Amino acid sequence: MNQLQKLVDIQHKLSIRKQCELLSIHRSCLYYTPKGESQENLEIMRIMDEHYLKHPAEGVLNVQDLLFTLGFLVNHKRVRRLLRLMGLMAIYPKKNLSKLGLRKYIHPYLLKGLDINRSNQVWEIDISYIPMKNGFLYLTAIIDVYSRYIVGWGISNTLDADASLSVLKQAIKDHGKPEIVNSDQGSQFTCEDWVSYLKEEDIRISMDGKGRAVDNIFIERFFRTLKNDHVYLYPADNGLDLYKGVKTFIQYYNHIKHHQGIGRKIPATLYKTAA
Repeated sequence: MNQLQKLVDIQHKLSIRKQCELLSIHRSCLYYTPKGESQENLEIMRIMDEHYLKHPAEGVLNVQDLLFTLGFLVNHKRVRRLLRLMGLMAIYPKKNLSKLGLRKYIHPYLLKGLDINRSNQVWEIDISYIPMKNGFLYLTAIIDVYSRYIVGWGISNTLDADASLSVLKQAIKDHGKPEIVNSDQGSQFTCEDWVSYLKEEDIRISMDGKGRAVDNIFIERFFRTLKNDHVYLYPADNGLDLYKGVKTFIQYYNHIKHHQGIGRKIPATLYKTAA
């Protein structure tokens, strides 16, 4: 529907009514502006995001109790809705690990015991909720596991698969193809477009086990560092402000920051030396 709405041209010689008829969309949808979350909900989401960085295994009721302690009178339905909006889910083993319709797109985890000794051998990709002063957006990022170099990233206002696939394609264009791409089992990665593209490019697909907190650990650590060292300290006024801030931080993360996990080296130096 959003794609069809973008086709409507207010400068076109055809009236907006006629264009909507031809596109089979209702004219009212062009003038409707979705209502954003309340300021209180944005504050709650900000608190929950920081809490989940430290306690990823806690569920809705634990988070509700935390909010009660902080003075927010919220029911469990509200907490659950906001967590889903943020793309957050408690990490613990669950029954029914693969939903019907997605099972054929789920792939095994390939990194256990793998000797990762070169750049572009393994990339990890994930999506994270990013709070701002008066709203939020989502950040998709890809990290090269060997060097900890961020090879691609992008900001969007949805959790759609298109955003993740676009970031991956740009990363491949900039740095070449990886041998393996690891992700979680989110809907963005257990869909036909994602799986088909990777197979067409002859890239092996790896996915975290359900309830596994450490399978995609390196990209998770990047998000935690980004939020603690930048996002929470300097909340963005708008999307452009956020984009500029994230870009500056990633430049620092890639080209200046020394990482203990890679022998106190700089990711860009290790990535480009080994690539």
